[in-house]
Amino acid sequence: MATALHTCMLCEAVCGLTVEMEDGKIGRVRGDEDDPFSRGHICPKAAAIADVQGDPDRILEPQRREGGRWQPVSWAAALEEAGSRLAEVQRNHGRNAVAVYLGNPTVHSYSALLATPFFNRAMGTRSRFSATSVDQLPHMLASLEMFGHQVLLPVPDVDRTQYFLMLGANPLASNGSLMTAGGIARRLKELRDRGGRLVVVDPRRTETAAAADQHLTIRPGTDALFLLALLHVVFERRRVDLRHLAACSDGLASLQEAAARFPPERVSAHTGIAASVIREVAGAFVSAPAAVAYGRVGACTQEFGGLAAWLIVALNAVTGNLDREGGFMFSTPAADLVGLATRTGDRGHFGVWRSRVRGLPEFGGELPSATLAEEIETPGEGRIRALVTFAGNPVLSTPNGGRLDRALSRLDYMVSIDLYRNETTRHANLILPTSFGFERDQYDLAFYALAVRNAARYARPLVRPPPRVRGDFEALMDLALAVRRHGGGRKGRALGLALRAVRTLGARRFLDLLLRFGPHRISLRKLAQNPHGLDLGPLQPQLLSRLSGRRLQLAPALFLRDLDRLAASLERPAPNGDLVLIGRRALRSNNSWMHNSERLVKGPEGCALLVHPEDAAARGLREGGRAKVASRVGTVEVPVAVTADVMRGVVSLPHGWGHARAGASLSVAADHPGASLNDLTDDQAVDALSGNAALNGVPVTVTPA
Repeated sequence: MATALHTCMLCEAVCGLTVEMEDGKIGRVRGDEDDPFSRGHICPKAAAIADVQGDPDRILEPQRREGGRWQPVSWAAALEEAGSRLAEVQRNHGRNAVAVYLGNPTVHSYSALLATPFFNRAMGTRSRFSATSVDQLPHMLASLEMFGHQVLLPVPDVDRTQYFLMLGANPLASNGSLMTAGGIARRLKELRDRGGRLVVVDPRRTETAAAADQHLTIRPGTDALFLLALLHVVFERRRVDLRHLAACSDGLASLQEAAARFPPERVSAHTGIAASVIREVAGAFVSAPAAVAYGRVGACTQEFGGLAAWLIVALNAVTGNLDREGGFMFSTPAADLVGLATRTGDRGHFGVWRSRVRGLPEFGGELPSATLAEEIETPGEGRIRALVTFAGNPVLSTPNGGRLDRALSRLDYMVSIDLYRNETTRHANLILPTSFGFERDQYDLAFYALAVRNAARYARPLVRPPPRVRGDFEALMDLALAVRRHGGGRKGRALGLALRAVRTLGARRFLDLLLRFGPHRISLRKLAQNPHGLDLGPLQPQLLSRLSGRRLQLAPALFLRDLDRLAASLERPAPNGDLVLIGRRALRSNNSWMHNSERLVKGPEGCALLVHPEDAAARGLREGGRAKVASRVGTVEVPVAVTADVMRGVVSLPHGWGHARAGASLSVAADHPGASLNDLTDDQAVDALSGNAALNGVPVTVTPA
């Protein structure tokens, strides 16, 4: 039996894999012990790559919906139809009448990342949406406002820090998020072995919180208050030290004035964290030889997510932990998208235009996904009448999925580029299938830019893709060219020539050019000759050069203006028996389509409502019973798990479930349907600053089913 090497493409950890091969078929999958970055780490999801490739439910040729039936068609016929119908909608109703939604797997495919800018430009629509606005948008907004670049994202230097303050993150389940850190459990253990300290701030005793030195339970939605109180103590004790960034920073006095409004004693009752504990944490943070504050989904997918993302960077900066070893640092990826965007002048933008119905701001050319359903439903000029989805299932992954589900049925036309007929793509008129997993080459273009240590690894395909699927790059470029051929999209002969040239060049050659002209000057050939990957060294201080002559903005006006809204939240009455809902992540799950792997869903119920024992007793709920959970927008029924791991007043459901909708073709998932968290989250509940969905802290009532 032969072995081959590849890279896992299912989460941000970019773990190296050793794959057993026999007669051209995939066998056992193990971690690659010789990968210098992940060092043999693997999680249960990697073994499921082969499950997806060989899934009987996977779509292996273009499919057309004819009434209630699906029929195979050729790529030529599919592209002819899709190009004609989408162009017709744009000619009759304007370019913005066709919307585009990009799902989370887009960033796991370098070829998709390289194609989507060209695809978006060719389509010429401002009706663009993605998973960004139900995830990391606040962090990107903080980077845009503070550093002048929306994708210049700092990451924790976990391998050298001595004090790791973690808010709303659970990397032992997620394997890291906006923190590419293969083998994060080992890295956190090494932190503690060298005498460091891990402190987790979360409403739930997560897997990571259980392994921490200290776990602070915090009421959902109050992270910004907690962070301001920490800053208050830093300024109060005169422990500010910007180090090498002092000479190029603006706004320190304004930041101090902002923090002065939120002493620990003022915010304690609302956060649920004692003032003395806040002061203790602040003291330990500033006293550590190297410290880093880091927040993720729980901290940013809430009503004050934008403020929380800003304050995390600000806390690192004023304590001297931004752009220093063991603190909040920046990677030097071999293929440097930040540098490329800086040279082309595309550093990002915010609020240049707003959504038609609710006036939510665009970010980087995309509108918040929370507004997609209303933009389809609301009559008038500019109404969305057609939709293209790529690798996405927004019915299960965006707020008020029930409303979006109904809205999709009202579209004039819909095309989905996807592996499956899922809860979203079942509404499509055409589904165009692409390759997956070991069928294609892999380079993690996005995630090496977020790596806690500089690394690079390129993996060649291990098996041939099915004959009637196309690569992500080819599918997107061919659809764009088809729309333009029929008179849709953005006009211009030069654009047409550029699109055809890029299609001819191909994703692999494009990647090779990025590597050759990147900071490490390596080629794709050199990477291929080092199949275990290359260690490019620890993170280095570099923010001054990355600012490109700009100044670090410690207190952008955009965030300062939002502080009055935060202060007003302190006037709300304290919780009195009410419940709020938060999401959670599971190690055996990532996206909704992974529930169609039997090995990942077998065993105990994966979709259960976590309820504190006192909350359960007060409502007559029992372990193993069923509960009815209701919010403003919907109701679901789920099994109950009574546990003290979730704080009182908070209940928790995992995301990505809800596989009971008719018309989807996910046979394993249908046997383990669960309930969709996003049938309860509210599309009207967003962070008013950034437009990001507020998926955590949703008011709910829970009763026995």
